[in-house]
Amino acid sequence: MSSILIVDDERDIRELIGDILRDEGFQIRLAANSDECMAAVNAEPPALMILDIWLKDSRMDGIDILKRTKRDNPDVPVVIISGHGNIEIAVAAIKQGAYDFIEKPFNIDQLMVVVQRAMETARLRRENSELRRRDVSAAEMLGGSTAYRLLKSQLEKVTKSNGRVMLSGPAGAGKELAARFIHANSGRSGAPFVSVSSATVEPDRMEEVLFGRETAERGIEQGLLEQAHGGIVYFDEVADMPLGTQSKILRVLTEQQFTRQGGTDKVRVDLRVISSTTRDLRTEIAAGRFRQELYDRLNVVPIEVPALADRREDIPMLARHFIEMFHRSQGLPLRSLTSEAEAMLQTMPWPGNVRQLRNVIERVLILGDGSGPIEARELPGNDGPGEEGRLILGGALATLPLREARELFEREYLLTQINRFGGNISRTAAFVGMERSALHRKLKSLGVVTTAKGGSRLARIEDDFEDEEEPLGAPD
Repeated sequence: MSSILIVDDERDIRELIGDILRDEGFQIRLAANSDECMAAVNAEPPALMILDIWLKDSRMDGIDILKRTKRDNPDVPVVIISGHGNIEIAVAAIKQGAYDFIEKPFNIDQLMVVVQRAMETARLRRENSELRRRDVSAAEMLGGSTAYRLLKSQLEKVTKSNGRVMLSGPAGAGKELAARFIHANSGRSGAPFVSVSSATVEPDRMEEVLFGRETAERGIEQGLLEQAHGGIVYFDEVADMPLGTQSKILRVLTEQQFTRQGGTDKVRVDLRVISSTTRDLRTEIAAGRFRQELYDRLNVVPIEVPALADRREDIPMLARHFIEMFHRSQGLPLRSLTSEAEAMLQTMPWPGNVRQLRNVIERVLILGDGSGPIEARELPGNDGPGEEGRLILGGALATLPLREARELFEREYLLTQINRFGGNISRTAAFVGMERSALHRKLKSLGVVTTAKGGSRLARIEDDFEDEEEPLGAPD
């Protein structure tokens, strides 16, 4: 957008304005009617439009052109000029998105002030949008586990297309981060990334939030779909979208256009859609809560985002990343992790996944006593050993005979260690201090096997799963 488009049915007026602006160093294009105007806008959106509100021998007047321009190119500032100015016309123009209104005959100095302010405002808006997009692009994905590498490989493949992606996985696993990774590495990275939280928008406001509205009092108010034009719209927890809205979204996906609430004009949009869910959408479909047609449209490329428990190898790296992040953003101490703390983090339950890990690290940094390494005793849920270093037994373990208690302890201990090392038997054997062959024999006697899940191998008790088992002697 490098030129100013001047639209006026009076040749003398448009050429006069054009000569003035050329003398100020601007590139100029001229249009005498609505057809010439729209052809010029469609060929290349201008940096600014100066638009006469009354156009003779035109299919559309200035207000109609203004509406269509702001619909298809909302970032283009429009200055309305008219020889029949009155308050009602000015108010109508501003409500429809005009930057300002100037009455003919106009003062040249006044025109230049308005043009320069409009151009500066548009520039600042573009820079602000660009800064927000850079912030989106700065989102990092970290990891080295097999499950993480598989996820990243799948995400990298879909960045090269405009196919719709359905991200599934538990809450807090990082589905929005995965969606932002796709955006940042796609051909739409310079356009908006707009997130729609289906679970937090009130059902009776969902369509207004998505499609926007038009009222006599406030004019055009853009919805999230219009704001995402040219970029990506991310439907977070799409299963929470009301059924009535689902049918309208299906139509948008099919036609790439919609009508604002209270409006009559069709709004065209160019969108790529990414969705996420923590639920089984096939179950939701069977229960009548989700439309099969919408599922088929959204689920073009299904990608599963693994739970943190399925990528425990990545926990120390993620924890260090969060420590550095909180140090930069909040000035919290830049602390390291002891090996005992890393092991404790890797063996803790993480029902809240990466989000829970982030919160735990923030809590430890806020409540910690200094800048030294984080120790295992500082982590939540870890009461540490009893007096004189003794381990206090509890639950069923304390009621079992020695042989059964030892077998139960060994089984749980080895399950934890294998999963901590992502199913890698060699690393597990090195850590627990056993020969690999001896560890295999011990695992077999305890009924411990591994199964493939999310690209990695996880240990399970033999009777606890139904997936295809992998022999413990398989290569690491």
